[in-house]
Amino acid sequence: MSKVALVAKLNVQPGKSDEVDAALATLMEATEEEAGLEIYAAHRDANNPDVIWFYELYTDGDALAVHGQGEQMKAAMGGLGGLLAGAPEITMVNPLVAKGLEL
Repeated sequence: MSKVALVAKLNVQPGKSDEVDAALATLMEATEEEAGLEIYAAHRDANNPDVIWFYELYTDGDALAVHGQGEQMKAAMGGLGGLLAGAPEITMVNPLVAKGLEL
């Protein structure tokens, strides 16, 4: 099976950046329970501090399908969700080439 990836845009409620940073740290800890999750990287938008971009890479579609199903991840995602100004905008992408990764 091919690896799958996505890019997600999260719009943070104004004034909640510090709380989002703490929630992201908890979220990163929760990724340990997801064996098929290879990259889970959050980035703050350089031009808008209320926007967080995620890049996620999974071993295959099955790994993506179980993302967020573990108890620790569900709790972490719930804590982050309450700080957002709306639902995440998710775009599925097909990995082509990457330095440092075997695709």
